[in-house]
Amino acid sequence: MANTKSAEKAARQSTQHRARNDALTSQLRSAIRKATLALKEGKHKEAAAALEAATPVIDSMVNKGIIHRNKAARHKSRLGKQIKALAK
Repeated sequence: MANTKSAEKAARQSTQHRARNDALTSQLRSAIRKATLALKEGKHKEAAAALEAATPVIDSMVNKGIIHRNKAARHKSRLGKQIKALAK
């Protein structure tokens, strides 16, 4: 239990921030999952479209501080490589 007014407010903010971060993280994972599933099914055009849709979502999560920029770059790079390999 919080002992001061400021600690009570911080606890309230913490729960709100956590809920928002969880929702945003879920949105990020869903975008990445769509591209990954299309890759596993061997659907090149769908995978490319899913990556194109996921890229702004990934970048937006970096700007919001949900994930680190290097992690975002790694996701985009790996998905892009897999999609290019599927095209061959």
